[in-house]
Amino acid sequence: MPKVKLDEINREVYQKFLDEYGKDHAKETVTKLNALVHACVKDAVYDGKIQKDFIQRTNLVYDKSKTWKIDYLNETEMKQLTTLLINTLNYHYSSKYMILLAIYSGMRLGEIQGLKWKDINFNFKTITIHRSWNALTQEYISPKTESSNRVVRVNEDILNLIKDLKKNNSEAVFINQFGTIPTSNAVNKTLRNCLNKLDINKKGFHFHSLRHTHVAYLLAHDVDIYVISKRLGHSNISTTTNVYSYLIDEYKTRTNDHIESVLNNLNGDTKKDAKIN
Repeated sequence: MPKVKLDEINREVYQKFLDEYGKDHAKETVTKLNALVHACVKDAVYDGKIQKDFIQRTNLVYDKSKTWKIDYLNETEMKQLTTLLINTLNYHYSSKYMILLAIYSGMRLGEIQGLKWKDINFNFKTITIHRSWNALTQEYISPKTESSNRVVRVNEDILNLIKDLKKNNSEAVFINQFGTIPTSNAVNKTLRNCLNKLDINKKGFHFHSLRHTHVAYLLAHDVDIYVISKRLGHSNISTTTNVYSYLIDEYKTRTNDHIESVLNNLNGDTKKDAKIN
């Protein structure tokens, strides 16, 4: 779209821009751009610079061939990886513990790297997240967003495994024998080696994919998307549904079947009473 002043854009002009831009861009890219433009337009309407929100009722256009589908392990693969990791743990090397925690919690890499023992409540089985780790500057920083500050409930199994790292005598949970926190490269190398041993061929799979795997597992076991959103530290549920729309669609059919069975129960008693009468 050529340079056009904001007050000269209407819905038809903007839709033409979306049509043109979306032809060779992925859905995620178009969605993010549209959200940024929409935020500006809303401010302009509020400030009286323009009269109407021309974004309303426009349709996103995108190149389906470029649209990213998140990569994750299915339940069988996840259990195979978990078993391999547990059977090969060595407290001198903390990468495998980090991978396990990501599977069990859905936490981001930086959040895991930034954990200190005081953040873990072994009695209540919770992990408080209020810092992250910057591998470049080697310092603790604030989490990604304000909503990333959260408390995540885990189970006793993962806490008992992590407890073994206390032998390293450091306030940081994942310090290794070299006195450092494993980098992204180091953890991803360990992850790839484990997947190779299991003959799990996931070309684009990396540490952040463990977060997606965690979400897939929770969805498969009927955990509510709102609860998942809070667990991930997303600012709102729309962020979760946008990022995981591909996964959510996969489970939609099964959910619809469940809804149908629930609705069938509505007149179950009525039918019984009718037969008795």
